[in-house]
Amino acid sequence: MNILEELSALRRADVERAARIRDFAAAFRSDGIHVIAELKKASPSKGLIREHFNAADLARELDQAGAAALSVLAEPHKFLGGEENVRIARANSELPILFKDFVSTEYQVLRARACGADAVLLIVAALDDAHLASLLACVRGYGMEALVETHTREEIARAVAVGAKIIGVNCRDLKTFRTDPAITAELIREIPDGIVKIAESGLRCADDLRLLRAAGADGFLIGETLMREEHPGQKLKELMK
Repeated sequence: MNILEELSALRRADVERAARIRDFAAAFRSDGIHVIAELKKASPSKGLIREHFNAADLARELDQAGAAALSVLAEPHKFLGGEENVRIARANSELPILFKDFVSTEYQVLRARACGADAVLLIVAALDDAHLASLLACVRGYGMEALVETHTREEIARAVAVGAKIIGVNCRDLKTFRTDPAITAELIREIPDGIVKIAESGLRCADDLRLLRAAGADGFLIGETLMREEHPGQKLKELMK
């Protein structure tokens, strides 16, 4: 093997390792409590949530504490996130990574894959049906899966109609950013069997998770409750008891 062939083979191996997609949906198929732990520095409604934000440390700590997957904010304006945090989380954890942003273009989907994400958030409220279907196909075309976020029965029906395999129910109204956890259990029951069901936002204690698990939730996306703790991994363990 000459030098050109050797270098080409080495770089192919590098790319194969970096591009390996982790099965996001599989993280929620077994029994038990499965948490998508979210790395979030700030939010539009709460402002700065975690002043000392180290994506590498957080990814390792939450992985070791038993998270099923990680969600990483990539939105820079209000959430103070960034694509670099997605790359850092990928490098410091073997868990599936959700690219969390306000995705509306195929270019963003490509950026998510280039960062090492295994799944992409698609928000039904921000997309019409044709656009949602197109982006969902694009996500799958790159080998990833989408967490399709909903807030109403109508949005759940739209997500089902375009073929969503993972549907999240967000009890946070994205227009006002207020939370109402009481609606989550009711809406979770509207999602058909065979679709992974994720409860999002406003989850603060183990009782919240047990209640929603009984309602049919397969997983839980938790950010602020973890990020406000000095030791998020310890808090995650408490929530999963």
